Amino acid sequence: MKTKCGLDCSECGCKECGGCTETGGRPFGGTCMIALCCDEKGCENCGRSFEAPCRLKEELIAEFNALGIEDMEEITDLYALNGAFVNLAYTLPGGQEIRFWDDARVYLGNQVHKKGSDRCYGLTADESYLLVCEYGEGGSDAEIVVYRRREKG
Repeated sequence: MKTKCGLDCSECGCKECGGCTETGGRPFGGTCMIALCCDEKGCENCGRSFEAPCRLKEELIAEFNALGIEDMEEITDLYALNGAFVNLAYTLPGGQEIRFWDDARVYLGNQVHKKGSDRCYGLTADESYLLVCEYGEGGSDAEIVVYRRREKG
């Protein structure tokens, strides 16, 4: 399966993915932020986003680390993640359930352990927003830590 970013998507196992080259950057029906960046020639390493420095990933890593979340380890890498995988439900104080992401899109994100805890931090980003959440095993008891608009430089 051919990709625009250079990722070997054959290892993913998602049978519904059509590959971003064949689908015009819409492997699950929604856009892939990495494919969009590659189409726009966001840096000199387009087509090798996971083997060489990638401007988009470096910007997002710096933004996540700048949040200063005390018990979150330093973020050193981000991965392509399908929206259906990261689109956890959060319960607002009034009891309303909300989701932030589109199941059909591909985002950049990561999961890191919360220091001194059995919980994890889940990080997800698109072109406009950063989300850091905290959750238990299998995404249980998800809580929003930070959800904010990205600062465009």
